[in-house]
Amino acid sequence: MTKKIAIIDYKMGNIKSVQKAFKYMGFDAELTKSKRKIKNSFGLVLPGVGAFGDAVKNLHDAGIFELLKTEILNGKPFLGICLGLQLLFQKSEENKGIEGLSVFKGSVKKFKLKNLKIPHIGWNQINIVKRNSLLNNIKNNAFFYFVHSYYVLPTNKKIISTTTDYGINFVSGVNKDNIFAFQFHPEKSHNEGLTIIKNFGELCVSNSGN
Repeated sequence: MTKKIAIIDYKMGNIKSVQKAFKYMGFDAELTKSKRKIKNSFGLVLPGVGAFGDAVKNLHDAGIFELLKTEILNGKPFLGICLGLQLLFQKSEENKGIEGLSVFKGSVKKFKLKNLKIPHIGWNQINIVKRNSLLNNIKNNAFFYFVHSYYVLPTNKKIISTTTDYGINFVSGVNKDNIFAFQFHPEKSHNEGLTIIKNFGELCVSNSGN
């Protein structure tokens, strides 16, 4: 079976746009919740828009919650987008008592801003704190598209790759080894976003040994 990039299909938002972005950049990516296809993939993408608790439930219902965590911790290239970033952490204020993937220590907090609209919707800049391969050819202060009411608060500050200012300076990207995740939506962020998609696709191909 030909290896592909697996985009986790767990009923959280319209994720077909993510698949289209990968295909546009020349990479074979499929929407799936098949354990076999997830195991056989050479890269994993976890997009998502919606509630933290619903996402955790859907991953458990599909029987892939533990598998996803295992694949990530075993070193498979992983890209988390929006909710896919938040799910890497232990818990969220959105749905208390529900445990996330706990790949990273930390929590997800709700914006508490007096003079700015919540959710944070629209174009905003990223400040690159720590460069990595997915940020190749991305300039500091480049604009990306955001839609969210919550942000991550990592315990380990060394995993922070980008921050963004929206009333507060919040974490908009993290990276450690094979794990990359962003609060913004690369698939909705024009050329800069497609560059990140391309960089991840190339990482997956090089990691596969092909």
